[in-house]
Amino acid sequence: MLVTMKEQLQKAKEGKYAVGMFNVMTVEMLQAVIEAAEEMRSPVIVGTSEGMASYIGIKNIAAMVKIAAEATDIPISLHLDHGTKLETLKKTIDAGYTSVMIDGSKNPLEENIAITREGAAIASPHGVTVEGELGRISGTEDTISVSEREASMTMPDEAEKFVAETGVDCLAVSIGNAHGIYKGEPKLDFDRLREIKKRVSTLLVLHGASGIPDDAVQEAITIGICKINIATDLQVAFISRVRKILENDSKIYDPRKILGPAEEDMKSVVKNKMELFMSAGKV
Repeated sequence: MLVTMKEQLQKAKEGKYAVGMFNVMTVEMLQAVIEAAEEMRSPVIVGTSEGMASYIGIKNIAAMVKIAAEATDIPISLHLDHGTKLETLKKTIDAGYTSVMIDGSKNPLEENIAITREGAAIASPHGVTVEGELGRISGTEDTISVSEREASMTMPDEAEKFVAETGVDCLAVSIGNAHGIYKGEPKLDFDRLREIKKRVSTLLVLHGASGIPDDAVQEAITIGICKINIATDLQVAFISRVRKILENDSKIYDPRKILGPAEEDMKSVVKNKMELFMSAGKV
């Protein structure tokens, strides 16, 4: 069944687990995520980036997720990840997405607030869950210099102001996490997360969780993270299996014999994440 992300995350917050949002780029990725959720009896969020939504086709992915949701009792949300264009926002809402992220995090605080508030004004009247993101830009301002690590992090006082002035349902925080493949082991700032949690009542989100140690992920959930984004781990599982198959058999040409095994590997990744996020068995 297709539900709002806010509904899912409120239950996760109360139950002290997190719902995984898995970014999909192909039909095989979507099938891997849905099948894993059914087998693990876990709620799930299907995500598409702005670019991937356009690549697959916004209406196409929305139709596929709707069909999958109608065929199962597993709660599924369809989420636009890192939306930067209001035009895309409107199209995804019209297509049936149940949540959208408005990403103005590269802008100064006031501009981020203005952009996010404008997006929320479009989405909220439709009952669509709204997620915003807040970080800090590196560099020097007046006499205040910030290290690269500190510069990228969410400031608790700014988080309080951001949530109050935008009305977002969910806040993606920067506490030492990053997108893509980490160069070293990420160190999450749990004290910062605790302080943010004290200052805002909105639902908290962790992006860039691929590569974060399992114990750190679970501690973040214990503190209050109730949505965790996974993209890179799925992509790595997909391409690793495809590459291995093609290296072992240069004459293979049937896509099903290449993409089928890749789908199984991705499903294993999703199932492992659902165990880690403690969402398995919650349906």
